[in-house]
Amino acid sequence: MLENLTERMSRVVKTIRGQARLTEANTQEMMREVRLALLEADVALPVVRQFVEQVKQKALGEEVAGSLSPGQALVGVVHRELTALMGGDLGEHASELSLAAQPPAVILMAGLQGAGKTTTTAKLARWLSAGQYTQGGRKGSKKKVAVVSADVYRPAAIEQLRTVAQQAGVEWIPSDATQKPEDIARDALDFAKRQHFDVLIVDTAGRLGIDTAMMQEIQSLHKLLDPVETLFVVDAMQGQDAVNTAKAFGEALPLTGVVLTKLDGDARGGAALSVRHITGKPLKFVGVSEKLDGFEAFHPERMAQRVLGMGDIVSLVEQAQQKMDVAGAEKLAAKIKSGDKFDLNDFREQLVQVRKMGDMSSLLDKLPGQFAQAAGQLQSGQAEKQMRRTEGILNSMTATERSKPELLKASRKRRIAAGSGVSVQEVNRLLNQFTQMQGMMKQMKKGGMAKMMRAMGGMKGLGKLGGFGR
Repeated sequence: MLENLTERMSRVVKTIRGQARLTEANTQEMMREVRLALLEADVALPVVRQFVEQVKQKALGEEVAGSLSPGQALVGVVHRELTALMGGDLGEHASELSLAAQPPAVILMAGLQGAGKTTTTAKLARWLSAGQYTQGGRKGSKKKVAVVSADVYRPAAIEQLRTVAQQAGVEWIPSDATQKPEDIARDALDFAKRQHFDVLIVDTAGRLGIDTAMMQEIQSLHKLLDPVETLFVVDAMQGQDAVNTAKAFGEALPLTGVVLTKLDGDARGGAALSVRHITGKPLKFVGVSEKLDGFEAFHPERMAQRVLGMGDIVSLVEQAQQKMDVAGAEKLAAKIKSGDKFDLNDFREQLVQVRKMGDMSSLLDKLPGQFAQAAGQLQSGQAEKQMRRTEGILNSMTATERSKPELLKASRKRRIAAGSGVSVQEVNRLLNQFTQMQGMMKQMKKGGMAKMMRAMGGMKGLGKLGGFGR
């Protein structure tokens, strides 16, 4: 997201050195670059003007503390203002859902056709049923969630929700295109009450453009359901159009938050800044991949860090805690500590664990500095493809071959290559990477962290793990 801004900030920081304080002269060039980067990122012009002016006011005359250069100090100011712009000024828990209501708590999904409302409905339902949300900063309990479609205009909408609800493992309440949306909503609410559901999520109809009939219909549904949350779902790739859509929905409905979808498909991502500014409502969630687990709570400060190339290690750790096998990780650590050799079975298990965490480019995007650059070098879907190829090579080996890699001579390599549909060169490349990783594990056993870091540096980039960056 906002890759242009990240790259420009990195370049310009290097040019501002030596002065004792930030002045109009030494910030002018950097602010010009920030302004251009925001405009190129499709951020609305009024938002850009206000942001640049606020940064100037906060930055001018600020003393440069200790070892910080003026460039680094200005990055600090920009970080604070970016955080505020994306919702940090609304309070620490503004992005949380308000579920403190008599069950079922109703969530109404609004937005244009094609924004991703139906998929987002299933993602949100899955997220709540797995207890991945927080309330008051504390982890929530697993919720019993039902979903229903009130979209009677798009023939495939109801069936699409049924399919994704099944994949998400949540209850789908049947509806029919011959029914009125108000009747569907009323029946679904009655069903959710009788069946003691905690949450009911209602997917509404969208149009290709804003029209009076759509707005009247969703206003009627809002009045009938009295939802605790009314979420505006907007496609990040809409750019400036997202601003006009957000304004129209914000005037028609008492929105409580925004969900930004398809963030993985837009390097510009300016809608994230514009929509929040136009609606005045917090960004609550972002869709970061097409998969049902490609759904994250939005944290303004963490996103500002990612924009400025600082990474988002907190979110990465949370993702790992939720999806990785802790017992398996402890077992591997104990194995290494005891002196047992790290083998290809262990390597395969680690790849499986990494894949559980979600889309690879999204994971790399959360890493700071040079590691994040590896994500930019991966074409869309390329990381996942390489992971599958690597797993295919490992799965074409026998258990004995994985436990004793020294057995892998020419004839075995040819068999493995044929079985996994790759070249012998790719098999050799994987084995070379594995040998490097084995060396790292040995350093960990000896407690030589500095040596291990040097070994990692010798691997020439995180992107090469699992066959990347060839």
